[in-house]
Amino acid sequence: MKFFCAISIALGMLCGNNNTAFAADIPIAIPQLENGSSEPEQWHFSASPYFWAAGISGSAGQFGRSPIKMKSDFGSILKELDFSFMGVAEARYGRYSLFSDVMYTKISTGGKTPYGVLSRNIDVTSETFSGFFGGGYSILEDGRSHLDVVAGGRVWYASTEISIEGGFFDGRSKRDSATWVDAVGGIKGQYFFTDNLYLTGWGVVGGGQAKVDWDVAGAVGYQFKNNLSAVAGYRALGVNYDRNGFVYDVVQKGPMLGLVYKF
Repeated sequence: MKFFCAISIALGMLCGNNNTAFAADIPIAIPQLENGSSEPEQWHFSASPYFWAAGISGSAGQFGRSPIKMKSDFGSILKELDFSFMGVAEARYGRYSLFSDVMYTKISTGGKTPYGVLSRNIDVTSETFSGFFGGGYSILEDGRSHLDVVAGGRVWYASTEISIEGGFFDGRSKRDSATWVDAVGGIKGQYFFTDNLYLTGWGVVGGGQAKVDWDVAGAVGYQFKNNLSAVAGYRALGVNYDRNGFVYDVVQKGPMLGLVYKF
């Protein structure tokens, strides 16, 4: 402060002004950020566990055999579901963001076989993991609304184990699996209609080890508190992988419901 007072007195003397300027009269400029706020930017985090009532259709082939067609609605999958986890996490700093979207499901099913003395029952256990990890940059911003360009990689793991009960092949089992990574990119954003009601969604597409890998979703959200929202919408996810005798060409789609917690 003494430094600013000395500068003021010196300027007054140079200008021939006999009135002494006090420090309280000196306007002090506060640096402003690009968004007009005097508060520094900081990280913001959100986590969103969700439930996806997805049916599945397409074809799958393991052990080098010809692919078989499959189609199952959510009702039948729910009866056979052993375990499932789905969640989205995001970190934002200004226009930049980092995020992840992971899904894991384990399904067991079985039934009788027509082979008589060779085998009486067959059990099938299927595990699927999909994880999307990437980053984004906001090209449009308006308050809490934003539209981001995103890019990243999606990791896939699919496994099938077949076990035989009864008959000549009783106790035998065989397992086949594949792991692959695809590069995907697209857009992601949210738009607030009111202080509480908003639209959110994303659309990405790409490929790599798979021929094509795509994911689209749209949902309506309602913010109950500053840090808590509920969302409901629809999602479709597809992948076409065919390598080394392992085929996984499927589309999953259906309604989803979740919560978004910000901290």
